[in-house]
This record gives sequence, C-alpha cells and structure tokens, in this order.
Amino acid sequence: MRDHTPSRAPDFTNAALIMGGVNLVWIFGVVWALYGLLPVLLIGWGLNRWIDRLAARRG
Repeated sequence: MRDHTPSRAPDFTNAALIMGGVNLVWIFGVVWALYGLLPVLLIGWGLNRWIDRLAARRG
C-alpha cells in the first residue's frame, strides 16, 4: 500500500466557475423580485469594480 503514489487531483475550475455563475443568476433573480432592477444593477456594477480592482492588483 505504501508504494502506491497518489494521482493528480482533478481540476474543478470550470465546474466552480459555472456554479458561481448559476448562483449569481439566482441571487440576482431573488434581489430583483424583492427590490427591483436598480439594486441588481448596483450590485452588478459593484462586483465589476471589485473584480477590476483585484485584476489590477494582480497585475
């Protein structure tokens, strides 16, 4: 049993990105149903600014 080397871990990047998008869509849908379109637009704008800042920081 000790001479068995572990294999590489699977890459779940695509699955994580897809599920992140699915979660973002349903959360936006709930916010839209409860509060209207303006908060959804503001949250989307804020997320875009945050992602841009992270990208700038990483270079």
